[in-house]
Amino acid sequence: MRRDIFQAIADPTRRAIISLIALQAMTPNAIAENFNSTRQAVSKHLRILTECELVKQEQKGREIYYILEIQKMKEIDKWLEQYRKIWESRFNQLDNLLSTIKKTKK
Repeated sequence: MRRDIFQAIADPTRRAIISLIALQAMTPNAIAENFNSTRQAVSKHLRILTECELVKQEQKGREIYYILEIQKMKEIDKWLEQYRKIWESRFNQLDNLLSTIKKTKK
């Protein structure tokens, strides 16, 4: 089953994994050390992130490292941008209203 990236980031553990590997590539064992769950549970999260193409595996010698796929993160950012513009517009309206209220009180 193909999952989408929003399903992947819906889970707090997967968001934490993304945060970890955003800083540096890590092995599954190194990732698992950061959580109070089994290695198998972390592997399941990694599999979902891989299916969604948010992370990729890279073989280095005997070890497999997980690396963040920045382009997929940009896809999330692009989707959020539409809401960011709405929020900024509303904050600007609120700033203008507060300025108007402040001026009328003087």
